[in-house]
Amino acid sequence: MVRDSIASESTPPAEEICAALDDPDCREIIRNLEEPMTASELTKRCDIPQSTLYRKLELLTDSTLLEESTEIRRDGHHASKYSVAFDEITLALEDDRTLGVQIERPARTADERLAELWSEVRKET
Repeated sequence: MVRDSIASESTPPAEEICAALDDPDCREIIRNLEEPMTASELTKRCDIPQSTLYRKLELLTDSTLLEESTEIRRDGHHASKYSVAFDEITLALEDDRTLGVQIERPARTADERLAELWSEVRKET
């Protein structure tokens, strides 16, 4: 399942984002994602076992810190690619004394918006 954190309308709770950022493997994944990469590319780059890596990728995409997209291949063996889905994260103490979070997202290119639309069309069919 492809999860687009940027298209998500809600920001997860601060606790969820902090838990992902507190994980050393998650930070290593973010540090190595200079460009979109597949899980197997990340496994080699980060030296994280593949089963662990998939759990960390799920944690990061669920917390909207990574975006998952599909790389369409001619041979029919499509692959998920992951990219960092934030530029800045701000934590603040709200009026009710709870932690609030604000995530600044990178600007979307026309190609990315088209890919997002295509992904939504595919979900509907």
